[in-house]
Amino acid sequence: MQEFFQKFFPDNDSRIILIGINPGRFGAGITGLPFTDPIRMASHCGIKNSFKKRAELSSIFVYDVIEAMGGATEFYRHFYFNSICPLGFVKNGKNFNYYDDKDLEKAVMPMILHNLRAHLGLGVTRRIAFSMGQGKNFAFLQKINAEHGFFDVVKPLPHPRWVMQYRLKRKDEFVQKYVDDLSAALSA
Repeated sequence: MQEFFQKFFPDNDSRIILIGINPGRFGAGITGLPFTDPIRMASHCGIKNSFKKRAELSSIFVYDVIEAMGGATEFYRHFYFNSICPLGFVKNGKNFNYYDDKDLEKAVMPMILHNLRAHLGLGVTRRIAFSMGQGKNFAFLQKINAEHGFFDVVKPLPHPRWVMQYRLKRKDEFVQKYVDDLSAALSA
């Protein structure tokens, strides 16, 4: 993580945040880097690592977007990934989302609010944020954003895993949607 942040975030420039759900067990759960599995950490970010080289579906999609926008160095000059909830959860051997259990959601709410405030403190722009997920993640982010005023606008994007799992034949279309929406946010 330290090498990644020193390489791609060596400045105090403001960046647009793309907010996922919570760390996945094969991406950030291993590397500590949202939407970055050990394979893409080496191949796209140029950071050698000793982690087991296992692909994570969301990471494959995200790095297709990153490549379409000029590669990791160019992309990370403008954008920053993280998650609403900083903790990853597993239930019955599968990823479990913070919003899948109302008691869990309530229990992690103080951490979620602290997490979002911390990212804003790092210089994430308040002008716009992207929800990586158009359903429950987006609805939750809209709700807490209305209550706390973190961002001027929250715009939804399809979740990378949803694209890879259910719309793989249309992946290029969704990559282009990300490119179009993120590019528009940069020029606004």
